Amino acid sequence: MDYTQVCKCLYLNFLVLSGICYSCSGVSQVIKAVKEMAIMSCDYNISAKELARVRIYWQKENDMVLSVTPGSTEVWPKYKNRTVIDITNNLSIMILDLRLSDMGKYTCVVQKLEKGSYKREHLTSVTLSIRAYFPKPSITASEMPSSNIRRITCSTSGGFPEPHLSWLENEKELNAINTTVSQDPETKLYTVSSELDFNVTSNHSFVCLIKYGDLTVSQTYSWQTAKQEDFPDNPPSFQTSTILLATGISVICYRKYRFAQRRRKRRNEEGLEMERMRLSL
Repeated sequence: MDYTQVCKCLYLNFLVLSGICYSCSGVSQVIKAVKEMAIMSCDYNISAKELARVRIYWQKENDMVLSVTPGSTEVWPKYKNRTVIDITNNLSIMILDLRLSDMGKYTCVVQKLEKGSYKREHLTSVTLSIRAYFPKPSITASEMPSSNIRRITCSTSGGFPEPHLSWLENEKELNAINTTVSQDPETKLYTVSSELDFNVTSNHSFVCLIKYGDLTVSQTYSWQTAKQEDFPDNPPSFQTSTILLATGISVICYRKYRFAQRRRKRRNEEGLEMERMRLSL
């Protein structure tokens, strides 16, 4: 590559990267979730004939994403095998399998060849926001610190941005214990968990509320004490117990008496039958 070509390349890079500094009329926004697909439009149409005289650059902040030059399309390593451009649809790019690292401001720069040099014809920017939705948290019962105290744990994972977990009862925030928030260094997704102790001698309805960004997700845990009739305060008196016992014994004796009567009657009938058979012989 000679000196003239090097200068052209440096000048081209300067034009593309410095294009972000130009103001544009409004920045559109695209909101997607992790693993989804995002389509961002350059809002500029060109004909097939113009392709031979046009350069198209998509970049994120100061990092290149994709470029289209006469006879060549190049995708940078971070976006390779998951990013394509649709020339027929406003020069839109499609990014598949979105990652949190894809968040940011994307700029489309169109340069057109005029009088032997490329000049900026169009510039537009799109802000890509990416969310990772926390699943509904789970609440599980764990150890019991004492006979009247129960401990429950609320947890969920796989969301973004950083969450805030709170326990509520009757819309009042409670004092939680062992609340932890951690972030996976590779995926940048968060995990959150928290514990709550409560007295089992009264009824409760707790809400585990997780806020992240402008989104929320929650789970409810209800506790009902045992009913009064299950544990009577006044056990049967001695007199009542004695009456019940006597009644039970009387029933047993009566049943035995009736059984003995039926047995004697059956024996008498069998004896009479035997006597009739003997006389008939």
